[in-house]
Amino acid sequence: MKEIYIGVDVGSVSTNVVAIDRNVNVLFKTYIRTNGQPIDSVKEGVKQLKETLGDVKVLGVGTTGSGRQLAGAILGADVVKNEITAHATATIHFVPDVRTIFEIGGQDSKIIIIKDQMVVDFAMNTVCAAGTGSFLDHQAERLKIPIEQFGDLALSAQRPVRIAGRCTVFAESDMIAKQQFGFSKAEIIRGLCDALVRNYLNNVGRGKNLEPPFVFQGGVAANKGIRAAFERELQSKIIVPEHFNVMGAIGSAILAKDYIEKTKAKTNFRGFDAADIDFSTSSFECKGCSNRCEVVKVSMEGKVIAMWGDRCGKWTNSL
Repeated sequence: MKEIYIGVDVGSVSTNVVAIDRNVNVLFKTYIRTNGQPIDSVKEGVKQLKETLGDVKVLGVGTTGSGRQLAGAILGADVVKNEITAHATATIHFVPDVRTIFEIGGQDSKIIIIKDQMVVDFAMNTVCAAGTGSFLDHQAERLKIPIEQFGDLALSAQRPVRIAGRCTVFAESDMIAKQQFGFSKAEIIRGLCDALVRNYLNNVGRGKNLEPPFVFQGGVAANKGIRAAFERELQSKIIVPEHFNVMGAIGSAILAKDYIEKTKAKTNFRGFDAADIDFSTSSFECKGCSNRCEVVKVSMEGKVIAMWGDRCGKWTNSL
């Protein structure tokens, strides 16, 4: 029977589930659209894992992403970690000498600075979604180009066209103007890729000391046009890992593996039957102090199994 560690990354756009063995070989991975239903997407990912791998022994479970607490409560996670830690852990495993990580997902992006295999600095996008996967999907749809062809078309452009990339609104309006001037779709797409990379480096990377080796991951790393734009802007090779789109999930699985091996603890995994259990979430405002924290509760079959959101830990510690 295979022994595995499970990693789950729940984001606003996608939910990624992976399984690794003791040697961090990826035995299973899946990408599922969250569609505003993280509980359903986590359940679906676990079902697919079970159907693909058959009878396995789960040694540990890790969760990450914006929905990490919820996924952790559903599955019985042993480790619940933030995205920075999870992405850095996976990248350092596959590219040990990495210095700078570019991670661009569906609706957010981040830069992680590594030194001596440790995170020393990071930054995330705040108000601007230019360059993220959802923005690129929207532009591909508007131009009537399958997103899978977006990168190849950008590479086919014979000349660059400068697109304003300060934000999504300016970028889109400038693209429309360039179309009206008669520039080809390939030229406009290449210009957009260049603009989005400039915007990303100037905003997310502002004030950061960016040094190679550079690793590019997240769903947008599949876009060859964005990758080429990074290489032009930085005048350096960009490494795209084999499992670039599920690195957060792999990192959370590695963190679970390290924790279980270090502590010799028995996993809290609820079992694959958890995919058939009804879970519900609710919240209330704690009036215990002026913070007025919103406390989130997760219930399983009428029993509260997890709570979070209170700064003082009053309700979390009451379980």
